[in-house]
Amino acid sequence: MTTGAACRELVFAGWPATELQLPGGDCVVVAHHGAHVLSWVADGRERLYLSPQSLNDGHAAIRGGMPVCFPQFNQRGDLPKHGFARNVSWTAKPPRLEGEKAHLVLALTESAATRQWWDQSFEALLLIELTPGALQVELAVRNTDSKPLSFTGALHTYLSVSDVAKARLFGLGGQAEWDAVQDRHAAAAPELRFVGEFDRVYSAAPKGYKLQDGPHTLLIEQDMDWAQTVVWNPGAAKCAALADMPADGWQHMLCVEAAQVYEPVCIEPGDFWQGAQRLAVIASEARQSIDSRTLRAS
Repeated sequence: MTTGAACRELVFAGWPATELQLPGGDCVVVAHHGAHVLSWVADGRERLYLSPQSLNDGHAAIRGGMPVCFPQFNQRGDLPKHGFARNVSWTAKPPRLEGEKAHLVLALTESAATRQWWDQSFEALLLIELTPGALQVELAVRNTDSKPLSFTGALHTYLSVSDVAKARLFGLGGQAEWDAVQDRHAAAAPELRFVGEFDRVYSAAPKGYKLQDGPHTLLIEQDMDWAQTVVWNPGAAKCAALADMPADGWQHMLCVEAAQVYEPVCIEPGDFWQGAQRLAVIASEARQSIDSRTLRAS
């Protein structure tokens, strides 16, 4: 155990990455390829799902963790699926370490590579803050061009669950829901359960969500600058067709994404936009774990 927050460079699952670690053992690992959060360990447990079959050829998108979808969500436009940001290298800036807190910023600006897809000058930053039991990831976009900039996108977070069939997501009740599998619009149920393929877009709820995974509960919040929340699990059949996922991978993940799906964010020249997603271990879980360690030590 260290006396303060620490940082090191490493290769994680084949990707050059930066790791931030707190004195209590919480850590986050971020690949420079795609500014992709690969791992977040909080209170001794991995909270993100990363496919063991994800490609690491330096070109393909990483399957799992927290991909940055920018400047396009899915295939809603002429760019590659989910944009290009997750498929190119970002620049990691020197971290800021403050005892029980650690910050990391990765940057992406226009280049010959990005201009082959998108004729736009821009600066995108991914700002990561690690604190005990919590992770905040924020996308910030500045328009450095002389013309307006518009984009859609998401923080495409793959959360780790023990068994998705037993997982429950609370907090979206009553929000507008589009079921992309059945192309049906409705109001969301107070409790979401997951059987088979699940692909739905919701109007974001300001009070956040709780993901119940057996005895573990995770609080998920997003800035309302992200207008939608996407909840996705491929189910058995679709997962089996994904070359970069094990056949049973769908059972151990659930995507809950801060997203901008329908209406693009528009940024005037010289202006900027930013939107964050926050993940936190519910205090009761963390407290119980601390209490049990105290009892064992006494």
